[in-house]
Amino acid sequence: MTAPSAPLLRFITAGSVDDGKSTLIGRLLYDSKTLLTDQLDKLDQAAANGELPDFASLTDGLAAEREQGITIDVAYRYFATPKRKFIIADTPGHEQYTRNMVTGASTADAAIVLVDATRVDFSGDEPVLLPQTKRHSAILKLLGCPNIIVAVNKLDLLGFDQAKYEAITAAYQKLAQQIGLKAAVHFLPISALQGDNIVNASANTPWYQGLPLLPLLESLPVSRTDAVALSAHFPVQRVARQDGSSSDDFRGYQGRLEAGRLNVGDEVKVLPNGQSAKIAEIYNPNSKTDSAEAGEVLTLTLDRDIDISRGNAIVAADSPVAPEQQFQAALCWFDDIPLNTRRKYLLKHTTQTTAVKISEIAYVWDVNTLSQVESATELKLNDIGHVSLKTQQPLNATTYEQNPATGAFILIDEATNHTVAAGMIRGGNQAGDFEI
Repeated sequence: MTAPSAPLLRFITAGSVDDGKSTLIGRLLYDSKTLLTDQLDKLDQAAANGELPDFASLTDGLAAEREQGITIDVAYRYFATPKRKFIIADTPGHEQYTRNMVTGASTADAAIVLVDATRVDFSGDEPVLLPQTKRHSAILKLLGCPNIIVAVNKLDLLGFDQAKYEAITAAYQKLAQQIGLKAAVHFLPISALQGDNIVNASANTPWYQGLPLLPLLESLPVSRTDAVALSAHFPVQRVARQDGSSSDDFRGYQGRLEAGRLNVGDEVKVLPNGQSAKIAEIYNPNSKTDSAEAGEVLTLTLDRDIDISRGNAIVAADSPVAPEQQFQAALCWFDDIPLNTRRKYLLKHTTQTTAVKISEIAYVWDVNTLSQVESATELKLNDIGHVSLKTQQPLNATTYEQNPATGAFILIDEATNHTVAAGMIRGGNQAGDFEI
């Protein structure tokens, strides 16, 4: 039985192409005996024939992935041990699919950043990490991922060289300091293909005294912002009418409670108009209830009729949230067509969609030099930048740090309907937000 002190852990794999992310996940599932019988038989047969099992095939599910030998989509896998339940998101390492990595990382409690020890440049005074390792680490910082495991992979090809492992960990520690990484960072020497330090401690690394990967994952705390402790915030997704007749004038407001707690009788206000009312009834999908917490899908009724529509928010009477139209935000650009500050985009925040204009690009982060390019006039594919924006309608938003659910948004191209960027609202003018 899963220990009550170890809740479900969502984690992702991150890093550059061919660092061994899919192989690591396959090996973890194989060694922990959490695969289906036919999958285990196939891998056992390969081992019996003297072949190296194709662990990556367990997560690379698309035909294009198997043909090209790269991960394209985000592959989600579930497994459990006696101590904990897990959901794994195996995310792509290729720069072209950075947007997929952002999708997987947005709900992760932890990330395994793989570093291929054979591809680290040792020719200079200090090791040079690959650009995608830096980019993924910066994204994890922006998304507030609380736990990062830096798994230095393929050490078997370097003879499990302790000095090179320690040089790589020092290089990553310097990177973490440069980008202002606030996560708890753990370092781990592994060989995903051979199984060293995946489930059991490896005899090849007697100099490593830490936990292997699986016990480490079982011990990680889930420490994301406690949304229940925040002020109540309920974005309205739909207004439900029973039948519209005067004899049964039921008017329910449906959506998901993104923060706080609501009780029948609570005084609330509606944003952006600021009108107040009391909670008359609360319905969850199964029954009527007296209270609800963040994360629950609800239908609310109020003690009086107020003009409320999709995109409005029902919040606690003392909520600090104030509708605003001008924001500072960090953007991860996903589209092949660069950001154009002279055009409008659509911004989708919780249940609200409105036109938005990017008024200024404060800087773009240079992944190679770890510097801020303040003269940038555009954001290109996979760029990370800090921008100022103005929305056509006021947003009922918090900062991302206060609550990711009410501080995140996406940008949509009106012409193509493509999602062109993911954004995180920052408090004030934080030009030094990346601390690099």
